[in-house]
Amino acid sequence: MTPPATTPPQPAGPWARARAALALLAVDPAGLGGLWLRGRAGPVRDLVTAALSLPLPQRRIAPTIADDALFGGLDLAATLAGGRSVASRALLADPAALVLAMAERAPPGLAARLAVALDAGRHTLIALDEAADEGEGLAGALADRLALFLDLEGMVWSEAEPLAPDAAAVAEARDRLAATTVAPDGQAALARLAAALAVRSLRVPILAARAARAAAALAGRAVASEDDLRLAAELVLAHRGVLPPEAEAEPPEPPPPEPPADAPPDDTPEADADGPDRLPDEILLDAVRAALPADLLDRLAAGRAARAAAGAAGTGAEQRGNRRGRPLPSRPGRPGGDARLDLVATLRTAAPWQPLRAPVPGAPEGRLRIRPQDFRLRRYRQTSDRVLIFVVDASGSAALARLAEAKGAVELLLARAYARRDHVALVAFRGRAAELLLPPTRSLVQTKRRLAALPGGGGTPLAAGLRMGLDLAEHARSRGMTPTLALLTDGRGNIALDGTADRGQAEADAASVARAIRARAIPALVIDTATRPQAGLRTLAGLLDAPYLALPRADARRLDAVLSAGLGP
Repeated sequence: MTPPATTPPQPAGPWARARAALALLAVDPAGLGGLWLRGRAGPVRDLVTAALSLPLPQRRIAPTIADDALFGGLDLAATLAGGRSVASRALLADPAALVLAMAERAPPGLAARLAVALDAGRHTLIALDEAADEGEGLAGALADRLALFLDLEGMVWSEAEPLAPDAAAVAEARDRLAATTVAPDGQAALARLAAALAVRSLRVPILAARAARAAAALAGRAVASEDDLRLAAELVLAHRGVLPPEAEAEPPEPPPPEPPADAPPDDTPEADADGPDRLPDEILLDAVRAALPADLLDRLAAGRAARAAAGAAGTGAEQRGNRRGRPLPSRPGRPGGDARLDLVATLRTAAPWQPLRAPVPGAPEGRLRIRPQDFRLRRYRQTSDRVLIFVVDASGSAALARLAEAKGAVELLLARAYARRDHVALVAFRGRAAELLLPPTRSLVQTKRRLAALPGGGGTPLAAGLRMGLDLAEHARSRGMTPTLALLTDGRGNIALDGTADRGQAEADAASVARAIRARAIPALVIDTATRPQAGLRTLAGLLDAPYLALPRADARRLDAVLSAGLGP
C-alpha cells in the first residue's frame, strides 16, 4: 500500500497541540515513554484522556499503590483460603498504559520504580499532574522519561476541538514506524537545540528524535522532515529548558574585499557548507518560543526547585518523624509495602461471618475463612518535633524596647514548649553578619542566659539573618524535625550578604534568600516590629508566601499569642 502524501499535524493552538501529542503517542506509546498532562480534574482533562487511542490496555494506579500490586506478591486471602502459597498477578507483568492519578503526589520510591519500568520499553505512562501551587509537580525521574507534555491552562471547554486521531492512519503509521528514520542532520539539530535550552538530560534529544520519527510515520514519510522536527521541538523540548533571549539586530558587516585578479581560486568550503538540507536552529527556537505560555517555564522551574529541596532534606513531619507514632484504630485495606496487617483486628472482623461462609473445597477442616474485605491495617500518627526558629533583628534601627519584647516572647514560648513538644532556636542579626545565639533547645536556663547576653546596635544584615535561618531550618529538617521561621524586624536592611553597606544590594539579597526559603517549602511568619507598618516587609512576606503581621504596640504576651496562632498548634 502506498503511504498517503499527507503532512503531520502542526500545532497552532492548545487544542491542535493536544491533538498532535495524542496522535504521536498512539503511534509509538512505549518509545515515547508517555504523556505528562498538567491540569486540574475537570471536563477538559476528561476530554483529553478520553481521546487516548493506545494499543495497550489502560491500568489506573494511585500514588499509594503497593509494591506487591506492581511486581506481584503473596495473595494473602487465597493463601489462607487454600492452605498453600498463592501469588498475585503483577500489574507490570504485561505491557500496559499506566494512568497515574495525582502524579504530583507520587513518592520518590514509586517514581523510581515506574522509571525502571519505563526504561524496559514495554509500558507507557500517562501522568495526570494536578499541581495547583508552584512548589508542586511531577517527579523529575518521571518527567525525564515522558517525551510529551501538555498544559491544559489555555484550553477552554467552549473552544473544544476533536482530539481522537484517525484509527486507520495510526495503524498504518505503526506499521511504517520501523522503516522511518531521522537524518543525522536532524538529530544534530535536536541535540543543538537541547543544549541551547540548557537541557541537562541526554534522554531528551533521543525522545525528541523518536517523536519526529513518529510524526514522519504518521505523515507517510520515510525520513523526518523539517515540519516533523519542529513538531518534536514543540512537544518534547519546549517545556524542559530555558529559552535563550532573542538576539538584537546587528548592523550588517561590510562585504569582504575582492581577491586580486592573479590570486589562486579559493577551494575552502564556506561556513554554511554543512549541506543544503541542514535545518537552521533559529527555526526550531522560534517553534519553541511559540509553543508554550510565557509563565509556564517559571512555574515548572519553581516546581523542580521545590522537589529537589524536598528530596534532599526530607519533608519533616510527613516522611521522617523522629519519634514513634501513636497507634490509631485500624482501617480496611490491602497489606503490602509499608502497610502492616493488624492480625487481631482482621480476625475480629472475620469471626462473625464464619458460619455463613461456605468451606473451600480441599481445605482442611476448621480452617478460618478469610476474605479480602476482612483485612485491617495498622495505623500510626507519626509526629516529629517542631522547632520555632526566631530570626530577630538586633540592629541599631530596632529599638531596644522592641528587642526586649522579642526576648520576652521567646521566653514565654519556651516555658510552654515542654507541653507542646516544641524546640526553640534563636538567630540574631546585627552589624555585618548573623549569629546563631541559641540552637534548638527546650532548656529554660540556657535560653534566658543567651537572651540576656544579646546586645543591640549596628547595621541591619537582614539577608544574612534569613540565610542563617534557612540553613538552620534545613539542618533541623534533615534530623526529622519540622521547622518554622519567625522573622521579627523593622525591615530596614542595609548590609548585603558580602558585608558591604549597600541598601539596594541588601534588599536584592534578602529577596533572593526569601525565594529560596519559599522554594524549599519552609513555613514562615513575618512580624513587623517598626513603629509604623513597612511596605517593604509586606513585599518580603509575599516572597516568602508567609503571613504578615504589623505589631507596632505589642507587648511580650500579645506577641506570644500572635506567634502561637500564626504558626499553628
